[in-house]
Amino acid sequence: MTDRYRVAVVGAAGFGGAVCAMLARRHPSLELTVVTARGDAGRRHDELYPRYRVPLVLEEFDPDRIADRADAALVAYPHGAAAPAVAALLERGLKVVDLSADFRLGLERYQRWYGRHEAPDLLDEAVYGLTEAHREHIREADLVAAPGCYPTAALLAVLPLRDHIADLVVDAKSGVSGAGREATEVTHFVSVAENVEAYKVNGHRHSAELEQELPDGARFTFVPHLIPMEQGLLATCYVTLDGPLAGDDVRRLYRDAYEPEPFVELAPEPPGTDEVRETNRCRIHVTVAGDRVIALAAIDNLWKGAAGQAMQDLNLMLGLPETEGLE
Repeated sequence: MTDRYRVAVVGAAGFGGAVCAMLARRHPSLELTVVTARGDAGRRHDELYPRYRVPLVLEEFDPDRIADRADAALVAYPHGAAAPAVAALLERGLKVVDLSADFRLGLERYQRWYGRHEAPDLLDEAVYGLTEAHREHIREADLVAAPGCYPTAALLAVLPLRDHIADLVVDAKSGVSGAGREATEVTHFVSVAENVEAYKVNGHRHSAELEQELPDGARFTFVPHLIPMEQGLLATCYVTLDGPLAGDDVRRLYRDAYEPEPFVELAPEPPGTDEVRETNRCRIHVTVAGDRVIALAAIDNLWKGAAGQAMQDLNLMLGLPETEGLE
């Protein structure tokens, strides 16, 4: 192996994939060798996203050509389209981080929320890529599924209370980039400007990840909201505990859980999304209000909620410092 690992970004024309390409391009231990796209193949990436400064031409997906030129891949296709590409790359010996939902869930849960799976035989080897919860498994994996942006914020907000949750309400608000490039470009500006609205109140697909990662028996309600800004996500989590827990004990649980974590910061006041924009950081504030714990988590949905977390996972998979190439 050379001093630098060769990396491909599959689906680099979408919002998350574009940030993946930028992070890989500037990473000191990686060489970005291939960027692919479906509708935008043939265009230069830095023409599509000038601010990311990636001077490569977007190519059609060809797993054999990618395998000749890359040791690992970040796959940023939509769910359904990602699974066949991931399977083809794994067959050719690459390590893969998938940003879609295709490998985050077990088969029964995936079929219930998303429908038919295109590569079910790979589900057992996939590791859920919430680094703060599954770090050691990620280190040994060839396939990691980067979590969704909403579950990332919500789970990090309540992870220290995992063994004490009786009921959880997640009120989460995301910028419009969370819908993806295609959906965002076809949404008329006036539908989001000067407007805040809840959506998919009766069942957002990211509920499946909360259902999977929270302890059995923990009740939860998840309501996402779309807010009129480009990127950023704030999750406000209201936790009813399964027994009494003093405020000092709650704060100790959070300190013990997150003091060693390089990308999780405990904030003395409720955080805002500007504090974490274009970083891989999650800022959390926790307080006790009566018989509930209120935990707030702010992330950038395109970074810690997508590309940044995927790069954090890839660093671990390649044996690199977890924080390398990230801020």
